[in-house]
Parts: sequence; C-alpha cells; structure tokens
Amino acid sequence: MSTSATLLQSIRATLRARNMTYRQLAAALGVSEPTVKRDLSRGDFSLSRLDAICAALDLSLADLLQSPAPTLLTALSQTQERALVRDPRLLVVSYLLVNDWKWQEITSTFALDDNQLTSIVLRLDALGIVNYRPPRRIRKLTARNFAWRKDGPVHEFFVARVAPEFLRARFNAPTEELRFIGGVLSAASQKQIKAAIERLAREFDELAHRDARLPLESKDGCSALLAFRQWEFSEFTRLRRP
Repeated sequence: MSTSATLLQSIRATLRARNMTYRQLAAALGVSEPTVKRDLSRGDFSLSRLDAICAALDLSLADLLQSPAPTLLTALSQTQERALVRDPRLLVVSYLLVNDWKWQEITSTFALDDNQLTSIVLRLDALGIVNYRPPRRIRKLTARNFAWRKDGPVHEFFVARVAPEFLRARFNAPTEELRFIGGVLSAASQKQIKAAIERLAREFDELAHRDARLPLESKDGCSALLAFRQWEFSEFTRLRRP
C-alpha cells in the first residue's frame, strides 16, 4: 500500500474509532464538509491541510503512518475508575486530558511540575487510559462519546462531592442558567425530553472539541448538569392519599 493510501486509511479509521463525523472534522478545520469528503476521497490535499488534520485529531504524522487507530474507550472499567477516585491528582489530570488540555496548559495552570505530571501520566498509561511517549507526547484513548459509568466510582464521587458543590451557587452571571421544572408528562413526551438532552450534550461536546484549539486564556472551564427522571419530592408523596 502506498504512503498516501496508508495515510487516508489511517485518518478514516481514526475518525471511525472516535465516532467523529466528516462534518465535525470540517468544523475543526474551518472548511466545508464537502471539502473534507473530497480531500479524504482523492487524497490530493496540501501538506498544510495534512498538518491541520493531524492537529485536529491530536496525532502526529508518525502516529498515522506507524500504527492503526486503537480501539477507543467509551467507558472505563470499575478498576480504572477506582484508581482515579483514590488519587485526586489522577482524576483531575485524566479529566483535563479527556477534555483536550495540553501538557504546557496543565503545568502552567495547576501546581504540577514536569516531573510530577510525568509520574501521573505514566500511571494513566499503565491503567490504559492514555498512551504516553516521552517526553510530552500523550494520546488519549477515550472516544468522542466517552462517558463515566453510571454505576461506577466516579459517578458516586460526583453525586457525593461534585454535584452539591456545583449547585451551591446563585447562577446569576450573564452566561449562567439554572432551571428546575416539574410537570406531568406522557411516556412519549418523556422520550422527547430525553432525546433533547442527548442532543444538547452532543452539541456541548462538539463545541468543546472545536474550542480545544483556542488558546487557554480565551476560554473558561464550564460544566452543565443535565438530568431528567420520573420523580416526586418526598414532601409531596407524604401528602398523597393512601
């Protein structure tokens, strides 16, 4: 197989492994979707376009030529998640890497020097969460549709520690919003609301992936808590007739 054919095959395999569409890649490159389709079909794009594709996929040219796209993780195992919640530094760094933070951004923002970050990344590599190549080359092994286990240690940590702290705020800044809405919905309407939340979560992920290429000083850490379930406040339940 020729070098150009190997590159095209590797790029397409990486997109499939990450559940990333041509449209999403086009948005990351700042070009149209037909342009991306044409480039990956004909393979006659420029070196600058190839550099941009590598940057969008966070891969080097050597990565594309030497190794096939790995099977990426859509969720961690119980063992992996337990290791993260046992050490807050592991959890923080894994969260940052999943969200496309770069080495220099982590060391300049958090109290971690190069040696400390290297030690943490080596542990994440041993856990199978990232692939690390010294001195600073990190390939995350999580897919675009990665999610924490709903029954896992990180979810338990979130419910016990993160969510209460997150909700202790006024949510009155111009870009903040909190709504608590209750009502009686049919099964069909409940499915519609669930689908809307899933669409919003995908949009959040696409925006985060696009903005990952912006300099750190031009963006802020943001979180969204999206939840919906059949539920009634216990004080209401106590008032129901037997």
